[in-house]
This record gives sequence, structure tokens and C-alpha cells, in this order.
Amino acid sequence: MSGPTTGEQPNGSTTWDERRWHYRRSLASRVVLLTTMAVGLAVALVALGAYVTVRMSLESSLDKSLNDRADRASTSLVLSQLTSADIPEWVINASDVHIYFVDSSGRIGPVDATRQVNLPLGEPEFAVASGESSRSVRTVRMGTNDYRVAAVPLGESQYALVLAQNMAPQEQALQRMGAVMLLFGLAGVIGAAFAGWGVARNGLRPVRRLTENVEMITRTEDLTPLPVEGDDEIARLATAFNGMLAALSASRDRQRRLVADAGHELRTPLTSLRTNLDLLLQSDAAGGLDPAARAELLDDVGAQIEEMSNLVGDLVELARDEPLRPVVEQVDLAEVVERAVARARRRGTGLTFEIDSEPWWVTGESASLERAVTNLLDNAVKWSPPGGTVRIRLNHGSLTVDDEGPGIAEADREQVFDRFYRADESRSMPGSGLGLSIVRQVTERHSGTVKVDESWSGGTRMVMQLPGAPLLAG
Repeated sequence: MSGPTTGEQPNGSTTWDERRWHYRRSLASRVVLLTTMAVGLAVALVALGAYVTVRMSLESSLDKSLNDRADRASTSLVLSQLTSADIPEWVINASDVHIYFVDSSGRIGPVDATRQVNLPLGEPEFAVASGESSRSVRTVRMGTNDYRVAAVPLGESQYALVLAQNMAPQEQALQRMGAVMLLFGLAGVIGAAFAGWGVARNGLRPVRRLTENVEMITRTEDLTPLPVEGDDEIARLATAFNGMLAALSASRDRQRRLVADAGHELRTPLTSLRTNLDLLLQSDAAGGLDPAARAELLDDVGAQIEEMSNLVGDLVELARDEPLRPVVEQVDLAEVVERAVARARRRGTGLTFEIDSEPWWVTGESASLERAVTNLLDNAVKWSPPGGTVRIRLNHGSLTVDDEGPGIAEADREQVFDRFYRADESRSMPGSGLGLSIVRQVTERHSGTVKVDESWSGGTRMVMQLPGAPLLAG
């Protein structure tokens, strides 16, 4: 059995693309087509309305004329006059008017047998003759012509006077009017098509220019902002494109800076590691080092490997630019702080850690939050003097970490969260300059803020604020 044809689903229905085939046409052609269709429909409705109005007006005028003539003839003629050829001129003053009389028994007779046609008169006229109806007006067909027939009572007798007029002149006038309206309508549709083409060509010129500029950007990767003209929808679209280009340019600059800084930071530990390994190989070839020197060299190699591992982990963390996924868990920030302090104690032997925390539940990733808090504590441990105190306080989602170090200069406080930024005082200290960048990234991904201030002892105060609640949400 053959499968469904192109453009059809297995159940036989057409696909969305097949149903919206007109969207595969150019916008200019759609504007021309829709304009032509709209004008054509309007012209058709106007022409139809005018035709019906004129037809009804002509028919009403003809009915009034026939009724007036019939009324005048019925009040001035007697039966003897109807049966003779001596008819007043004003009764049959038009050659296209035919006069008949009918009696109540249904007999039909012309006033002038030499000039009349045998029209199919019937019940409406007989009813007028018998007095059942006051008058009648209708259209009858005779051969290829239509006749408008009006019947009125003839005095007090059981007769009816019937006047019939050929409608060929009115039909010819309507046909001429229809032909003229058709010609003018076609001219209007053609004019609308040209007008639509002109509007589409001129109105879409900014769109074509914008498209050409975007295509050039795609080919050349030149993120120069597009020119914006006017204040219409196209200008807003160009402004939106410029915003997108600015974001893309900033992202590309950050990527290049990240790669360049990462290469620079990785070069130092790799060089040191290569030097130590070469020294170890050369010493083994020369008879080996004494155990103490060898252990010191291996410890140095291990520290460099750990530094590289931390640097690579930091780079991987910073490379995550995607927003926080909604499928996360409820995390007690107080527990995260306790785990981070336990890790910081192992690194900051000899330091005192004072903790004052209360439960604070946030929606987020426990691992990334712990990494951010650990980086804050590591920064405090690194700068704290021997025997110093690190104070950690968590109150209503505000985590404050104070150390007793030299503090951060006010000029550097806005830059300490930048990637690979290191103040002049910290260049001789271990680290890659990525820890606080990770803190800011994790905080922003959790809709929080982080800032630097001065502690009560003159050291550094880091304040991280995260939205949440003191109780676990149900």
C-alpha cells in the first residue's frame, strides 16, 4: 500500500504548509492580489447595487405610467369606444403600448386587432374584470420579449382594461448600463492592481533594504548596526534588529575574551607543570632526587593539576549562559551555607568561622548555589590573616560574609565580579579570577543580586541576596 502523498497527513488531511500555500508567495504579490480582490469585490457590489436599483426604478416608473394611462382610459372611454377603431390619440400615443379588454367570463379582445399581439393574459386580469381585485400589474413572456401588463376595472361594467408595454427598451438600457459598468469595473480592477503594485513596490522598499542588510550581515558577519529611518513599523523592526546585533556582538566579544583569558590563564599552570615534569624526568635519568625534594616536587605537581582542574571547572560553569530551568528543587540556603562552611574550614585551618543562619528556602540548583557560597567563603579565607575570623550571617535571604583582610579598594569593587579580573594586590595570590564571576552568574540565574562592601573591621563584606521564603512552600 502506498503512503500518503506529499502535503497530506496519514489521515488524509493536508498539512499546515499546504493549507497556507499563499504564504509561499512574495509579500508584494500578496499585496497586489489582495488589493485587486478587495477592489474587485467592492466594484462588483457597487455595480450589483446600482443595477438592481436602476432596474427597480425603471420597473416602478413603467408601472406608474401604465397605471396612470389605464386609469385615465377607464374613466373616459365607454364600451362602444373600445369596440371601435376610433380611439383617442392620447390613449394609444405610444406604439409599444397594446390595449386589451377582458370580461368577467374570460373573453379577451384587442382594441385594435391590426396592431395587437396575443399576450397570454390570465387569472390576474380576469379577477380585475370580475371585481375580485382592484388592479393587477405583472410581467408576461411572449416569444423572446417581456411585457409589463397593467389591468384596471372599466367603469361599472364587468370588463377590465388591460395595457401592455414591451420591456425591450428597458432591457436594452439595462444591458447597455451593465456593459458600461462592466468596462468601468474592469478598468477599476486593473487600476487597483497597478496601484497595489505601486504601493507594494514603494511601501516594501524599506523591507527589501532591511533584508539586503541582514543578508549582508549573514555573509560577512559584520555586526554594524543597521540604519534606522522614520518612526514606523519598519523602523521599529530595524531597531529590534540593532538590539539583537548589539546582544550578538556583546556575546561574541565575551566569547572571544573568555577564550583569550582562558588561554592566558591555562598557559601558566601548563608551563609550570611541564617544567616540573621535565625536572622530574631529568632527575630520574641522573639518578633521582632525594625523597624530600621528590615529595615536594610531586606536591607542587598535584597542586598545579588541582589548580587546572578548578580553572577548567570554572570555565565550564561560566560557559553556561542558558537561563535556569524551571524543573528545579526547593533548597534550604541554610543547609547550603553549612556544607560550604564545612569545606571552607578544611582550607582555612587556623581561622575562626562564626555562623548565624536561619532557614531560607529558594527555588534553584543546590550544586550551583553551594559552589557560589563556597567561592564567597574561599575569597574570605584567602584574604583573612592567620588567626582571623570569618563571619557568616543569613537573614531573610541575605547572605553576608565578612572577613578581616585588607578589603577591596572602592575603585575595584565594580570590577571584582568580571571574568579573570584581578586587582594589583591579588596578582601574587593563587586563583584564576573566576570565582566571583561564578558567584554573580549563579546569583543572577536565581534572580538575585550580589555586591561588595566594607566590613566593620575594615575587611571585605560580600552580600548575596536571593528571593525565597522562610518556610518550605507547600
